[in-house]
Amino acid sequence: MNDLRIEARPTPRPGPGELLVEVRSVGVCGSDVHYYQHGRIGRYVVEQPLVLGHEASGVVVAAGPGADASRVGERVAIEPGIPCGRCTRCRTGHYNLCPDVRFFATPPIDGAFARYVAINQDFAYPVPDTLDDDEAALIEPLSVGLWASWRAGIRGGERVLVTGAGPIGLVAVQVARALGAAEVIVTDLNRRRLGLAADLGATSVIDLTRESVPADLGADILLECSGAPQALVDGIRALAAAGTAVAVGMGPAADAVVPLQLIQNREIVLTGTFRYANTYPKAIALAAAGRIQLRSLVTGRYDLDHTEEALTAGSSDPSAVKAVVHPQQR
Repeated sequence: MNDLRIEARPTPRPGPGELLVEVRSVGVCGSDVHYYQHGRIGRYVVEQPLVLGHEASGVVVAAGPGADASRVGERVAIEPGIPCGRCTRCRTGHYNLCPDVRFFATPPIDGAFARYVAINQDFAYPVPDTLDDDEAALIEPLSVGLWASWRAGIRGGERVLVTGAGPIGLVAVQVARALGAAEVIVTDLNRRRLGLAADLGATSVIDLTRESVPADLGADILLECSGAPQALVDGIRALAAAGTAVAVGMGPAADAVVPLQLIQNREIVLTGTFRYANTYPKAIALAAAGRIQLRSLVTGRYDLDHTEEALTAGSSDPSAVKAVVHPQQR
């Protein structure tokens, strides 16, 4: 724990159907910080040296056997989870729930805080030049927000409550507005993040250091992005009858108590999300069209030698939102 080292490793060799990508930008996720600080998340335990980082973009520099060599030179956003493609979950389109998925920076799979990674060509998505490398890397957290909104069934005209104005909450705000939500209310304890939420499309904000979420808010949809058990409870209480609550943020607690009687009496739908599936093309299109502002989330850029500073930026600077690492720079 709290042990980060930079070491020289051989450049990966792309296998059948794989591309070798020169990594240009990697966003720091809360899971990276958790592995660095605590060495585990739930049942995933770091038992050997692990390369962190899964929000990645880069340039294709080589193609393995059977991969499309014409893609060399292409700028790509990397979807970091490679499913088996054979199980029932994969074959029914729920590949994010594949029990054998190999996900970057999830023990024992190495991640993208590296100069090069090999990736299945089907999970390296071309990005237009209108998106820079940092924006291309942040297609990954954007996919989390997009998947949450799809799970919530946002179609237009809804009043949406987003609890938590971290990176996922901030993209969820933008996705909800892009999909037609009439109102998006955001809660947080951090005033700077609430100000950024307002800049990115929130119609109103609630500073939880000054007030609580009104139980009679009458929201149609809750996107709980903080991972705080109390935020889930308060958010559910703020839903109108027949509302939908989506648990997006993952906190340290394995269990949470929910107001079951209220859920029953109001026929509220409560569901969760686990990563995303089939989101990358839509997420790239939304960002490329200017419907989602990803560059605004980046509050710090670091070279590879200062990756540890990137991992601790959130705890050392309350104004930090998203740190990115540029592995080609030292």
